[in-house]
Parts: sequence; C-alpha cells; structure tokens
Amino acid sequence: MDAAADESRWSGATAEAGPGAVPACPRVPPPAGLACAAALLGGVTACLFLPALPPAPLCWLAALAGAAAWAWPWRARAAGALFLGVGWAGLHAGWGLAAQLPPALEGHDVHLSGKVVGLPEHEARRTRFLLRVGEDAPPELRGRLLQLSWYDDFGALEPGPRLQLQPGSRWSLYARLRAPRGLANPGGFDAGRHALAQRIAATGYLRAPQLARELAPAAGIDAWRGRMAARIDAGVGGPAARFVRALALGDTRGLQDPDWAVLRGVGLTHLIAISGFHVGLVAGFGAWVVAAAWWLLPRLGRHLPRLQAAALAAVAAAAGYTAVAGFALPTVRTTLMIAVVALARVARRALGPWEGLALALLAILLADPLAVLQAGFWLSFAGVAWLVWCLPGDGRRHWLRDFLLAQGVATLGLLPLGAVLFQQASLAGPLANLVAIPWWSLVVVPLSLLGTLLEAVHAGAGTWAWRLAAACFDPSWRLFEAMAAGRFALWWLPEARSWAVLPALAGAFWLMLPRGVPGKPLALLLWLPLLWPDRELPPPGGVELHVFDVGQGLSVLVRTSGHALLYDAGPAVRDGYDAGERAVLPALRALGVARLDRVVVSHADLDHAGGWPAVREALAVDLALAPEGAPLEMDGPCQRGVDWEWDGVRFRFLHPAEHFPYLRNEASCVLRVETAHGAVLLPGDIGE
Repeated sequence: MDAAADESRWSGATAEAGPGAVPACPRVPPPAGLACAAALLGGVTACLFLPALPPAPLCWLAALAGAAAWAWPWRARAAGALFLGVGWAGLHAGWGLAAQLPPALEGHDVHLSGKVVGLPEHEARRTRFLLRVGEDAPPELRGRLLQLSWYDDFGALEPGPRLQLQPGSRWSLYARLRAPRGLANPGGFDAGRHALAQRIAATGYLRAPQLARELAPAAGIDAWRGRMAARIDAGVGGPAARFVRALALGDTRGLQDPDWAVLRGVGLTHLIAISGFHVGLVAGFGAWVVAAAWWLLPRLGRHLPRLQAAALAAVAAAAGYTAVAGFALPTVRTTLMIAVVALARVARRALGPWEGLALALLAILLADPLAVLQAGFWLSFAGVAWLVWCLPGDGRRHWLRDFLLAQGVATLGLLPLGAVLFQQASLAGPLANLVAIPWWSLVVVPLSLLGTLLEAVHAGAGTWAWRLAAACFDPSWRLFEAMAAGRFALWWLPEARSWAVLPALAGAFWLMLPRGVPGKPLALLLWLPLLWPDRELPPPGGVELHVFDVGQGLSVLVRTSGHALLYDAGPAVRDGYDAGERAVLPALRALGVARLDRVVVSHADLDHAGGWPAVREALAVDLALAPEGAPLEMDGPCQRGVDWEWDGVRFRFLHPAEHFPYLRNEASCVLRVETAHGAVLLPGDIGE
C-alpha cells in the first residue's frame, strides 16, 4: 500500500469535533494485516489464561503448525497466528517456570556469587536488590535472576554494611531462597505472575550477612546510573531531587508511599518514571536533530537519504534512553516499536498507522509473549489503537485541538482497562494530565535529560539544568498534592468479573462513533457490570466470611446483607511490610467495602494488630473494639455479654470478662457469630 492510497483511505474518516470533545471515530476498518497480529495476541492470551499449561510437545506442534500457515492466504495466516500464539506462549511460560527454584533448594542456605542488577533499594531496615547469579552457585541457579533482601541485624540502631552494595558490583554471599509466590487475596498483587514476567527465578534473604564480601567493584551502565543518581541528590539538594532522579534515570527509589498516593490520586503514575511516552519524545528529538543536519548539509544525502537517516537516529536515541532507564520493560517495548517502524522506513516501505501498530505488536509478542502479563502492555497498545482509530487522519492538524482530543480518547478508551487492572479510576486524572503531560514532558524531562547529558560529558556541568528542572517541577507538584487531597481524586472500584471489560470496551467504542449514530446514552449501560458489579452479599439471616491471606497473623472479614465487621488486621513490621496496607485494604476495596461498621482487634500483638493503623487511616470505621488495657487506640473494650444483631445474624462476645487483666493472648476478644444455619467462633490467640 503506497502513501497516497493510505492518505486517501483516511481522508474524510472522522466527523468534526470541537476542542475537548470526544472525537468521532472513522468507519473504515483496520487493514487485514492487523487481523494476524490480533490473532497472535488472542492465542498468547488464551494460553496464559488456561488453568494449566499444555504439554511441551503439544506447544511445539501448535507453534510449528502456526508458523507454517504464514505461507497461506491471510485468512489461513490469521488462524495460523492463533495457533502460533498458543504454542509460543506455552513454550515461554514453561521455560520460565522450569527456570525457577527447584523444590530441593527451597528453604536451604545456598552460597551464591553474582552481579548486582539495577539499582538497589535502600530502605530503613533492609536493602532489596536483584542478583544475576554467576558460575559459583548450584547448577540450577547459574545465570538466573534472584530478588534478595539484606536486613540489618536484630536490634541494630543504624544501617550495617548493606549500604556498601552498589549497582553493577559483584558479591559473594549466602542466602535462603524460595520459589516466587505471594499472598492470595481479592484485589491483591500477583507476585507469581510478576516474577514470571520478569524472569525472576527465586526470592530470598541473606543469611550470615557478615560473610558477604565484594568480589569486584561497580561497573557498567547500572554503576553509571548509580553515580548519576548520587550527583543529582548532591546537586539539587532538596525534596524535588527524588523526582528529578525518577524523570532523568527512571530511579524511583526515593519516592515514598505518600508520593505514590498523590500520583495515583491524580492518575500520573505513568509519567513520573521514564515511560514509553518519554522514549518516543527522545526518539523524535533525535530524528529532528539528524533531519536538521541533513537540511543544513545537503551533501549528506548522497550517502544516506534524509528520511532513512532520521529513522536510524530515532532508534539510536531511543536505545540510548532505554539504557539510561536501566532497560525497564516499558522502555524496551517502546524502543522495539520504534525500531520496527524505522526498519520499514529504511526499507522504503510505506506504513499506515494500523500496519505500524500490527508490526510492533507482532515483534513484541514474538520477542516476549509473556509481556501480556504486565498491565503496561495492554495500556500501551490499547492507547495507541484508540488514538489511531479516533484522531483525524485527513491532514487537518491543530496542536491544541489534537492534544485535547487525545486526552478525551485516552480517558474514555482506557478507563475500562484501568478499572479491571487496578480496581481504581482517578476522577481528577484527565485534568491533571492536561497540565502534567505538556509541562513535565516538554519542560521538566528535557531539562533533567539535558543535565544528565552535560554531567556525562563533564562532572558538575549538569547541576544547573537539574536545579532548573526541580524548580519547574515544584509548583506543579504542589498543585497535584492539592488535587489528590480532594474528595473526587480517586475512585476505588469493586473487583468485577473478568468478562465485564468486554462490554465496557464495546460501550467506549459506541460512544466514540460518529455523532449521527443513535442510542449513545444506552452505551453507558454496558459499563455497569464493570463499574457497578454485583457484590454477591449474603441474604438476610446469612453471613459470609473472608479469611485474608496475611502470612503470620490473622484478618477476617465478616459480612451480612447490610453490614461489615473486620476481625484483626494482619501483621506489620516496623519500617517494613504492613499487611493492613498491602493485603487487607486492597481486599476490602476489591470486595466493595467502603466503610466498616465495626472493627475488633483481638489483642495488641503485631501479627493481629499491626495493620490496624493503616486500615483506620484509609477507611471510615463506626466503632473499634479491643481488650481493656490493650495499648491500642480504640473506641471501647470488648467484654463478655455484649451482643448485637445485624440483618438476622447475632454477634456475641464470650471473653474477656469485665475487669479481666490484659494478658496479651489470653485476653483476646472471643467473638461468636450465630446464624440459623450454624455458628462461627473467632477466638484470637487464647490458649483454651
């Protein structure tokens, strides 16, 4: 397809829309080439959603049969792509699982040596880092990627030698390992899926830290990133330094939980670290510089045409920026997409937007089919597809109109995916993005990168640019903090059924059809299964219990048809893991619990009460009870004989009695829940 035909195909495809309005989308269907890419994506997704992987011989058969079908007409080719996706994803998933820690090494101390990959995360009492295992290790672990934690000694008052751990250095150490796995709760983070996508073979922690020793000093790109991060901290010297590090190097280690809460509240998590959008900006700048050089020096065109040179420069700039970001997967995906389009340009093949999107999708899925396990993959391709479908392709361009239309398309088109992937939606996000995208991406990020480039040339030369970037960032951050504190900043959604995203996407498609299409208000009905799912509450007289997976400890949600009670809130470690924040709150939000009618903390031990402060801060609680004398901030004591009834269900405390001394486990609140069908006893940690 030549460029003229492509332009003719897109002319007149959209209806006119005013600034800020959602654009009317073209009626012209995407080319047949996209069908093969969609079929490959469908095969990969179907395979990874199976309850068990197909046997390896069956995966090989499907992959080879699918690859052979590419020589047939496009309809057979699309069917072949489907089989290729199933087989190729099954093989990669099988290889990834086979590379994980074997059961024989589970729970044993293992001597390892290897290279520190990425930037270690130094926290208050521990350091988390990735280790690429070298030859001095059991054969099953050689070359594998491990995620390890180095804790301070118990009772230590200041950080130990773990702060000597530098990116790119080689170490010898002893660690206790386990296969990657996490907690299983509604709305919780899937640690196993994350480890498989990142090819992490095992997690663990250091044993006998005093025996750890450095074998070789820091070297390589990660060491350079670590030095640049330290120079940014020293050069900027203020709170904004952590954001300059994130925008310049993709180093988010300095961002704390309140920072991430603000970013989630205004929908800007996709901009604070190096993202695919920033890689595209750098690639475009590289292409522009080379095109300008070819325009100033026409003789260069005798050796390489200007368009081909600009395409190669875009790839080089994107690859360099990806290295600065530590080869983070979102940047690698974007660089691969840019390389595919650039290769087509160098080969003098005209590509329409759909053809370019299809080639990029094929390249990424063939290179790494497990990329579909990450939310960023779906958001990236869905966002580009919506923009290609909806934005004007008739040659009419106005930067302000196109920017506003792009924001409308992204907000409406990606809301279903954001809701199903994160169970949340930022109501302030569209407005915040209108400010942050141009200001951060066109002012703060270029200044941060300019400082990094100057600093790489000469030490100290980039300080002024970093400080100017921080000065430009600060006012916008204060604005976003105020927006995140508003009542309409973040909307938590109950966890919906997986199929609910399909009618919601269909509703978004319907809303963005040309203005003459009738019945658009009815499209909102297709969003109801996703935004207002059935919470499946028990009927009157019935009770439902959810025992949350919090590790060592307890947390139980008791629900009737109209009330909710939380019994204990899981463990928390000082300056470390907090089950209330990481497990209990996500589960409550996924179950649609916006407020708690009552909270009972059985006793004050950290494995039962540690998560209570996080729950109290995030949710409205009508009444909180604990044993009398327990060192907890509660509304009153639980005592034997106190009872109440909710929706035909009776609740009654059996222990402790009035004036019973606080004896930790033995003073636990014992709660009996009685229904017409049976009873439940929640005894805390009483001995008998």
